[in-house]
Amino acid sequence: MSERYRQQQEEIFRKLETSASGLDSQTVRRHMEQYGKNAIAEEKKKSTFIIFLEQFKDFLVIILIIAALISAFTGDFESFIVIIAVITMNAILGTIQTVKAEKSLSNLKKLSSPTAKVLRNGQTVVIPAEDLTVGDVVLLEAGDQIPADGRLLECASLQTNESALTGESTNVEKELVNIAEEVPLAERKNMVYSGSFVTYGRGSFVITEIGMQTEVGKIASLIQNAEARKTPLQKSLDQFGRRLSIGILIICGLVFLLNMLRVDVINFDSIMESLMFAIALAVAAIPEALSSIVTIVLSFGTQKMSRENAIIRKLQAVEGLGSVSVICSDKTGTLTQNKMTVRKIVTDGKIIAAKDVKPENNAQHELLLASVLCSDAICKDETEIGDPTETALVRFVQNRGLSDDKIRQTYLRISEIPFDSERKLMSTLHSYGNTKRMYTKGATDVMLERMKCSETEKKRIRQQVEELSKQGLRVLCFAFKECQADTITLGDENELTYLGLIAEMDPPREESKQAVVECRSAGIKPVMITGDHIVTASAIAKEIGILERPEEAVEGVALDAFTDEELVDYVADKSVYARVTPEHKIRIVKAWQKRDKVVAMTGDGVNDAPALKQADVGVTMGITGTEVSKDAAAMVLADDNFATIVKAVKNGRNIYENIKKAILFLLSGNLAGIIVVLFNSAVGLPVPFAAIHLLFINLLTDSLPAIALGLEPYSDSVMKKKPRPAGESIMTRDFLIGVGYSGFVISIAVIGAFLIGYYYGGTHDSSAAMTMAFATLCMSRLFHGFNCKSEKPVIFTKQLWNNAFAIWAFLAGMVLINAVLWIPGLHSLFQITDNLSIVLVLAMYGFSIGSMLVIQLIKGIAAAVKHKK
Repeated sequence: MSERYRQQQEEIFRKLETSASGLDSQTVRRHMEQYGKNAIAEEKKKSTFIIFLEQFKDFLVIILIIAALISAFTGDFESFIVIIAVITMNAILGTIQTVKAEKSLSNLKKLSSPTAKVLRNGQTVVIPAEDLTVGDVVLLEAGDQIPADGRLLECASLQTNESALTGESTNVEKELVNIAEEVPLAERKNMVYSGSFVTYGRGSFVITEIGMQTEVGKIASLIQNAEARKTPLQKSLDQFGRRLSIGILIICGLVFLLNMLRVDVINFDSIMESLMFAIALAVAAIPEALSSIVTIVLSFGTQKMSRENAIIRKLQAVEGLGSVSVICSDKTGTLTQNKMTVRKIVTDGKIIAAKDVKPENNAQHELLLASVLCSDAICKDETEIGDPTETALVRFVQNRGLSDDKIRQTYLRISEIPFDSERKLMSTLHSYGNTKRMYTKGATDVMLERMKCSETEKKRIRQQVEELSKQGLRVLCFAFKECQADTITLGDENELTYLGLIAEMDPPREESKQAVVECRSAGIKPVMITGDHIVTASAIAKEIGILERPEEAVEGVALDAFTDEELVDYVADKSVYARVTPEHKIRIVKAWQKRDKVVAMTGDGVNDAPALKQADVGVTMGITGTEVSKDAAAMVLADDNFATIVKAVKNGRNIYENIKKAILFLLSGNLAGIIVVLFNSAVGLPVPFAAIHLLFINLLTDSLPAIALGLEPYSDSVMKKKPRPAGESIMTRDFLIGVGYSGFVISIAVIGAFLIGYYYGGTHDSSAAMTMAFATLCMSRLFHGFNCKSEKPVIFTKQLWNNAFAIWAFLAGMVLINAVLWIPGLHSLFQITDNLSIVLVLAMYGFSIGSMLVIQLIKGIAAAVKHKK
């Protein structure tokens, strides 16, 4: 129950049937039965075998299976074996990709500490965390991981780190306070939460929620319910597959009927012959290797991106990145350094930038001394021990050329009063020669009440604090007092002399500002979503260019006033969301998606995981990211650098363009095969291809050029275009025109080769004609690979030779087809004739090269017309 933070302690004890001394054994057993284990539930996963079987649900695959069975029935066992081998190979590849099981929920389990100190029957015992139940009283000390959600009973300077849940980088000071009004999770000072850990002090709490009812458990539920969305390319290919399936059924039926109408007598042989025509058409129409080639191209893309610190967990994310139009980014650790840093100080009534601080100035020197002496942090090389606020002070002093070790050795600490969340102060007493001085730091409002300065000066200090706070800075006040005794007490923390202020913040990454500029130039809207305060979030967002107007920043609670439908319009002009919950993050992502935007969500905490999964592309941090966020995300930034996302977007856009080239190549070649089969069927000519011919082309000689086109050199020009609309199909008008005229030209060449082979020498040699059609289609498609490199002619440009993969793919394909043509041992398997005259051989090569030249001419004419417009 999330309202426990608003209830009185006595009411909680009564409702949970417990007390300050914990549960007795009988109540423990009853509660265990009622509430279950303190564990995160997991969804039941599909077995690998079921996933493998699901690969055969695709309608195109079913058509191929039917084709294979008919081939076997007619005695064409070679075609049967080849087709079955192809679809099995594709099913295995699909299974391997799918079986990269989601580990998000199992990693959420790891957030619970393995053991916990708990009061049972009035005695302190250590038990496994999963055996805790509602009503248990748990003891906490520094370093403990908190095993469940609960209400504090004792609190001695207790501080916890809840950044994984709330997104805030600083420790949270806990208090035994009563809270009447509703407040966000980050401001529930009297509660502790599973998944966070104790950084300072000690305390105890009574468990109010366990397992799936904890805040971490709620996030687990959100992960389960968040949709795993398909990328635009997946949607486009699915849509194309459905349309192709319907088209194949209709056309195959027509071809079968046409052939049946042509025969004089309908018998078994005529039916089988007509079926073979339909099979040839089905095999010609289905781009069997398309899914495998897309997967291979995406895999190569992931290798390149990993070298640039973008590790892809899900292949589809590569293409998805190229479509991204909105990046919803977490602040802490993503846009910022996740490291508190001194930005400004105040001495002598002046606000001074950190870089302008001069230790030789007496007032500034005294403030620097106080910041080191009145802190417990230790900073050695890359190691930092202590509260982030204090480590920032020590690092600042070191960066100003002073030695914190030397300062502490010179001014020995002889007494101290540790920080207390109720006092909001810390004091230390130091000796230097014959003098003793106490330094005190704390919250400005508390310090001003204890200082002996005038009201005028106090007013000025408050104004300066307000000015700094509006810039998103966290302000600490410093003062001192001369002492006589060797120890200090709480009574000494009065009549203090003001020294100055030090203002800190978690600064933006240096690369963030440029990355935001590049996002905007690429038509991508950057949005900040954070659990931090709106003032801090706005300051950071303004500094890096995300926030342009103050009204673009809102708090998460404002979203609660809108329905999901109303939120779709509300998000349009908002750039910063502060104090958000995991539910808010998912609602924001969904709202943008309903605006037909492709959304990338970046984050590194447990609280980001549901939104990372809901987003079209979830991006998390490799260094600071939690295991939960990494497993929910599609991409991990190895260097935690926001700018790496921009590189990934560029790569994604280039990869998409290259995949389009590969698909254009495959579909136009397959269209040529379809036209040839339809032509022969319509005019009563023999079937132009055996099924094994088309499979040879689609899987061997076509695959290498298609993969090579997917590896075309990348271009910077893609970042000057706006993102593709989310609903835009890959089959655009221009794309389909390119497929159409290319397929038509190649089909004319193949039909010409078939007719010459069939009628040459006055014979009706169907074997020679089939060999001519097969070889011409195969080689024409190999040459066509160069056509698909660009919308413009490439034959007389360097672009023809700029991809070594394309050259090698062409040569490999030519070697394969010529091996089939000229090695006698392969003729029987591939149904090749031995009787080709020199005229037929020259015609076969001439038609193949000629198809490329004609397509290049058409591209040249089209480019010239477009240039004139």
